[in-house]
Amino acid sequence: MKNIIGFLPKEFEEEMIEAGEKAYRARQIISWIYKKRAFDFQLMTDLPQTLIKKLAKHFEVTDLLLEQTVVSRTDGAEKFLWKLSDENLIESVLIRAKERNTICVSTQVGCKTRCLFCESGKNGFKRDLTDGEIVGQIMGTIRETKCDINNVVFMGMGEPLDNYKNLERAIQIINHPDCLNIGARKMTVSTCGIVPGIRQLSELGIQVELAISLHAGNDELRNELVPINRKYPIAQLIEACQFFSKITGRKITIEYAVIKGKNDSGKDAREVAGIAKEINAKVNLIGCNKTTKIQENACTTHDVERFRDLLLAKGVPVTVRRSRGSDIFAACGQLSAHKVKNG
Repeated sequence: MKNIIGFLPKEFEEEMIEAGEKAYRARQIISWIYKKRAFDFQLMTDLPQTLIKKLAKHFEVTDLLLEQTVVSRTDGAEKFLWKLSDENLIESVLIRAKERNTICVSTQVGCKTRCLFCESGKNGFKRDLTDGEIVGQIMGTIRETKCDINNVVFMGMGEPLDNYKNLERAIQIINHPDCLNIGARKMTVSTCGIVPGIRQLSELGIQVELAISLHAGNDELRNELVPINRKYPIAQLIEACQFFSKITGRKITIEYAVIKGKNDSGKDAREVAGIAKEINAKVNLIGCNKTTKIQENACTTHDVERFRDLLLAKGVPVTVRRSRGSDIFAACGQLSAHKVKNG
């Protein structure tokens, strides 16, 4: 079965022509799926039954099966556990707000990078997600919640730039006016520092936002917290970020998980401020959440605010991200594709 969500409109036209149908039928079907939110071919009332039967035999709208939905009692964040066609599990998170609804999507089953404070790589890496599986998380969430999604962050399970080809296609589908039509600046790709991928993303031609998961201002500490730094050290990362900014004209965000007693000293602040100024970036802080590897170092709001003030004193623009969904293991670093027992 072919997943229609994995096709760009022009590609699906070619599928329809190959199947002996007119090209305009593809446009009808794409419109039914993305504009009218129809996930069942029988709901596509202007299609002949012969075509509906053909579609049902050879195509599906999405191949993700919802295993569990859990809603945070403290802040309303919603976590979705999806089963893929090969029985693997992934997670995505919906965060609703007055002005926008943001979905955090996964790009891999597991993760190769195994950052110290993140659960996603705990059970190792299994495979990349297809473009259809990446987009399917958005469409599945729309199907289950009837919620309009207008902001996408590639910050779920996996390293997006380690799955660059499928990430690029997913971005194109999400951005396409006949599909989800979500603007480039409403999409953010978060990377722990895959330098070749940053350079590829720079030349995509769709100006998505870039966030760098830095978490340390020197190579020695970053090697421990973000092991991919051994392959792409900070100096190379800085060069790639400068290239991205030059090509796209976009301002980069440095993501920084404050780990109490580990990366929150005055020295750390000076180093991070220096990097931020070198790449003309803003810094987004978040308190490190408890994981199996981070227990005693998880920090409080006061710890984050203290480090924020150190950075502000260095003249660096800083924001503090409110952690959402920690009670359902949906916050930054907590996604591990397991059912929540009390869900």
